[in-house]
Amino acid sequence: MSGLRVVPAFRHGRERLYVCREDGYGVAWYDRETGRVNLLGEDSRDDVLHALRPFLTGPVTVGPPPVPTPAELARLTLHPDDDLAPNRPGEALLVALDRDPGPAHRLRPDPRRRALTAEQAVGEALDGLEGAGWHTLHSLPLPGGDRIHHLVIGPGGLFAVHALYARRSRVLVADPMVALGRREAEPLLRRLRADADRASYALTAEVRPLLALVGPAEVRVPARPRGVRIATDAELADLARLGGVLKPADVEALHGMARNRNTWGRV
Repeated sequence: MSGLRVVPAFRHGRERLYVCREDGYGVAWYDRETGRVNLLGEDSRDDVLHALRPFLTGPVTVGPPPVPTPAELARLTLHPDDDLAPNRPGEALLVALDRDPGPAHRLRPDPRRRALTAEQAVGEALDGLEGAGWHTLHSLPLPGGDRIHHLVIGPGGLFAVHALYARRSRVLVADPMVALGRREAEPLLRRLRADADRASYALTAEVRPLLALVGPAEVRVPARPRGVRIATDAELADLARLGGVLKPADVEALHGMARNRNTWGRV
């Protein structure tokens, strides 16, 4: 076996190095914390150790996975082209701006760049929950050109998060309308609920909508919206306090399902 490559990944704040064939399928992974190389096939031992040699930090044990979980096996058999976990916050906007940056001189700022700023700020806050047992996926594509800005999965359940740029603006949330400053209100909460419903259908699990407001000057919510959580980007860390909904094994299984592009093809 030749042409193996090493792909780093993080799971509950711990780094793992996955060894993959040229076609993208995994044959082993190295857990640095436990010092163990887990092989899916004994015949690949020498090639795997050769590929991992620059990354080994000390003595290691080598053998089959002690108890391979369905989520772990699903991760190893997922083709890289179908894996959404590497998506950056605002991935779709980054690609769009790279393809079409727009005119160099314009009277008003490109709204895509403000939207990107919001998704990056929210994504950074959600990625900070990793150590508390949460996983976040960014820019999940949906049929019809729609997408979920962020999907966060953890002990407190699943949330479809929509990032909204509100820097120095007064925000009024009157279900289903959301108004920024003097701009005309839009039925944004209706869209959030629809996205969460589509995610619930795809994952066969309850997904709750969350509106994340980035940098607002003031937030007014006269009546609590039905089923929608409202938070500023600074308040997203409070999700780490939620629990009692999903067990760690459920979190891993749902994350493994959600990161697969094919999961979202029929919603």
